[in-house]
Order: sequence, then C-alpha cells, then structure tokens
Amino acid sequence: MFSKNERPVSPVPQTASRVAPSLISANLHIIGNLKSEGEVQIDGRVDGDVTANSLVIGDRADINGEILADDVIVRGTVHGRIRARKVQLAKTAHVVGDVWHETLSIEPGAYIEGHCKRSDQPTELLDGKVKSLPTGKRETLELAGAKPAAAV
Repeated sequence: MFSKNERPVSPVPQTASRVAPSLISANLHIIGNLKSEGEVQIDGRVDGDVTANSLVIGDRADINGEILADDVIVRGTVHGRIRARKVQLAKTAHVVGDVWHETLSIEPGAYIEGHCKRSDQPTELLDGKVKSLPTGKRETLELAGAKPAAAV
C-alpha cells in the first residue's frame, strides 16, 4: 500500500475537442478563395471558391464561385458548381450551377438551374487538379447554356 515504487498517475487521455465553426457574418464581403479543414458557416458574400469539410450557406448568403466540401447545406444563393458528398438544398436555396453529389435532398421551393450529377466520388480532383476560377482578376462565371452576367 505505501511502497516506494509509486505508479505514476496516467494522464487523462486527450480527445480532440470540437472546434467552433468559422463564421462569415452577413455584413462581410470576401473577395478571394476560402479553404478550411473544418466547418464554415457563410451568411455574407463571397466572390471566390470555397473548400471546407462542412459548409452551411445561410439564408442571406451569396456565393459566386465553386464549392467543394463533404457536406453542404444551401439556404442562400450560389452561382457556381457545387461538388460534395452530401448536398441539402433548403426551400430558400437559389443555385445556378451544376451539382455533383453522392446524396442530394431538395426541399419544395428550392430553385436550381443546372445539372445534377450523381457521382461516387464528387469531391475527387478533376483531370488531376481542382478546376477553379482564375484569381487576380474579376470574371463572370459562364455556365453551360447561361448568358454571362453583366460585370459589376
């Protein structure tokens, strides 16, 4: 019981603590690409590509660019391709672009203009690299069959 050879107390195992999601608030406008290995919630405006593990696009959000994620919930506006394993389009969603997905759910009232393509690996690289919008200059995204928007 009281020996000189005391056993060291084993430390409490460290578990990966949940990291809070990155938030882009409604009054924030970002020009450029976003990349995160965690969860991102966008309520503002993003002119650029968004890559994340999990992405929530809020009711007032406006994204002009490609989205690449494992899970995507769209409640706002997206102009660009969405590539994700799981895509959920809420009734307030407005998507202009193709959607590549493993699973797709669309609530009544959601707007989508583009092709929906089921893929076993929607987040895999295309032609060996991620095809994204050019950086450094502002260009309009041209979708198949859509007329380009006027430059702002």
